Amino acid sequence: MAPNAHEAKMAHPRMAAGALFFDAAGRVLMVEPSYKDYWEIPGGYVETGESPLHAAIREVQEELGITPPVGRLLAVDWAPNEAEGDKVLYLFDGGQLTQDHLEAITLQPEELKSFAFVSPEQVTERTIPRLARRILAAAEARNEGAPVYLEHGQRPGSKAA
Repeated sequence: MAPNAHEAKMAHPRMAAGALFFDAAGRVLMVEPSYKDYWEIPGGYVETGESPLHAAIREVQEELGITPPVGRLLAVDWAPNEAEGDKVLYLFDGGQLTQDHLEAITLQPEELKSFAFVSPEQVTERTIPRLARRILAAAEARNEGAPVYLEHGQRPGSKAA
């Protein structure tokens, strides 16, 4: 196979990374973007030369104004998108935020309107189905103590919700 033909077949997915933060009740921190009609988690696209972990840390600092420790990988989700192409999304464990971190949150004004800790049921109500599946699978992986591989926010072989 000619090098150019081989290169043409290789995937070039966009990568994004985010962090899940929790409160003492196990609820997940979500943010309300000013430019979307659904809630998100802190995170964003990985920049050239940047690792997914460092992208998550950078995005949390930019969006929330805090630098809490971001820990282990919770989930990797392969999420093809007709409009934007293939994506590989990483979710990391931000753990339980301390009171100091909570009091220090300063939302990025041009992107975010608010934040809240939400229950699993509220995650499904506040965001789009594929993101809700990804968040809930990552939270479950956190409880199980092992990362999970997902496709479209689901474990391969599971039935669509």
